[in-house]
Amino acid sequence: MDTVHLAALEAKHAGLEARLCNELQRPAPDAAMLASLKKQKLRLKDEMARA
Repeated sequence: MDTVHLAALEAKHAGLEARLCNELQRPAPDAAMLASLKKQKLRLKDEMARA
């Protein structure tokens, strides 16, 4: 994969991390949302590792 694609994946990963942090700071974090964000982050991390 090219560096542009890898950079885009890293940007998406960072965005998901920010959303995850925001959700965790809520008084009552949504467990389903947290699980979804974590799964998305993991998929991106796996794709970055293959790059």
